[in-house]
Amino acid sequence: MSRIGKLPVELPDKVQASLKGGELTVKGPRGELTRKIHEKVSLDISAEEIVVKRQSDSKEDKSLQGMTRSIIDSMVEGVTKGFSKKLEMNGVGYSASLQGKSLQLEVGYSHPVVIEPPGNIEFEVGKKNTITVSGNDKQLVGDVAARIRSVREPEPYKGKGIKYAEERIRRKEGKTG
Repeated sequence: MSRIGKLPVELPDKVQASLKGGELTVKGPRGELTRKIHEKVSLDISAEEIVVKRQSDSKEDKSLQGMTRSIIDSMVEGVTKGFSKKLEMNGVGYSASLQGKSLQLEVGYSHPVVIEPPGNIEFEVGKKNTITVSGNDKQLVGDVAARIRSVREPEPYKGKGIKYAEERIRRKEGKTG
């Protein structure tokens, strides 16, 4: 039996969930998230919790049950607390700034790189070249952070580039003469 899938998802006081036409909508203090639910799983929604049930005991159905439960749990956490990812920039002359809601990066190219925030994503630029990406949707926050990192990935010789705050870059030794 799926260990994660059989656990109910607790709904806090200010969060409401509804299922309509195979789409789950979760509303909370930070906004609303909608997600299509796979047809092999069913949901039992009450005022306090959501229980994910599967059709059979096949390996695929067990996997879908656990994954669906994790996604719903992330949706509930997103509309109550939200998610954020921190990125750090290392390099001489590298800088980040906000232009309206857009993020402008100066990372050694001949032109600045401008990144528009999709959906309800927000950018925040700190003093020591740190960038914080925050929003309600966990998947979208991770996707935008990965897109920012891919503008100038950290290189192993000098460590220049954009990296996640918790990421460790394995440094390589340069040429010896």
